[in-house]
Amino acid sequence: MRIALAIEFDGTRFLGWQSQAQRPTVQQTVEDALSLVGNHPIEVHGAGRTDSGVHATAMIAHFDSTANRSMRSWVLGANANLPNDVVVLWAIPVEDSFHARYEAIERRYCYRICNRWVRPVQRRLNRAWIRKPLDADRMQRAAQALLGEHDFTSYRALSCQARHAVRELTRVHIERHRDDVICDVHGNAFLHHMVRNIVGSLIEVGRGDHSESWIAEVLVAKDRTLAGMTAPACGLTLESIRYPDAVRLPEKVREIHT
Repeated sequence: MRIALAIEFDGTRFLGWQSQAQRPTVQQTVEDALSLVGNHPIEVHGAGRTDSGVHATAMIAHFDSTANRSMRSWVLGANANLPNDVVVLWAIPVEDSFHARYEAIERRYCYRICNRWVRPVQRRLNRAWIRKPLDADRMQRAAQALLGEHDFTSYRALSCQARHAVRELTRVHIERHRDDVICDVHGNAFLHHMVRNIVGSLIEVGRGDHSESWIAEVLVAKDRTLAGMTAPACGLTLESIRYPDAVRLPEKVREIHT
C-alpha cells in the first residue's frame, strides 16, 4: 500500500530534509519513526528538499508498506517516536502511481523578516532579523519582475545541481505587518537557495542599496555573482504544496483520523 502524509517540522537543528551521511535530517528521522510502526524498513519520498535550518508547515511525502495498520495508527505511532520538532499531521492511502515530488504542480514558500533595530525574542527561530529599515513597497514592486517563466541562474546557488535553471513563479508578494516583512513566493519548483537568494536581493532593494529595476537586471544577466546575499535559512518556511485536482489530499489539518 502507498500512503501519503503531511509533515510539519522546525528545521533549526536539522541538516535539511534529504537523508545524508551526516545527521540529523528530517527524512531520516521520519523514516526511523515509521519503520518502528511498520516493523520493517521504510523509505520516505518527499515533495522536495529543504536546506539546513529551513522549516515546513506541510511537507508532503509518501511511502510504501505491507504492514496492516490503520491511518490513525500510522500517525499516532509515528508521532510517538518522533522528536518534539517533527510531527506527522495526517496519513491517507493513495494510488500506487502517486509520487509526492513528481506530481506536485506548485510549491509555496514564506520568508519572514523581523525588521526593527533590536533583535527579536518571540518566534526568533523562524524569522530572520534585519536591523536597517526596509521599504516593503519598494520590494513588492521590484519583485514583480520575477513573475512568469525565467532562467533563474542569477538566483540559484553556485553549487546547484539542477539540469537547468528555468522555473516559473506565479506569485511574489511582499508586505509589512508591524515589525514583520513577509515575502510570499509561489512557483512550480525551486532551485537550490533560490528563494533565499531572491529575498536577499530584495532586502538590498528594501534598504535602498539598489534601484527597483535592479532585480530585473540581475535576472536577465544570469550571473549569480551580481545578485545579493543569501538570506538566512531560519526565515524560510515551506508552507504548502499543491497537486492536481484529481489527487485528493487534505488541504489542512482536520479531524480525519478520529
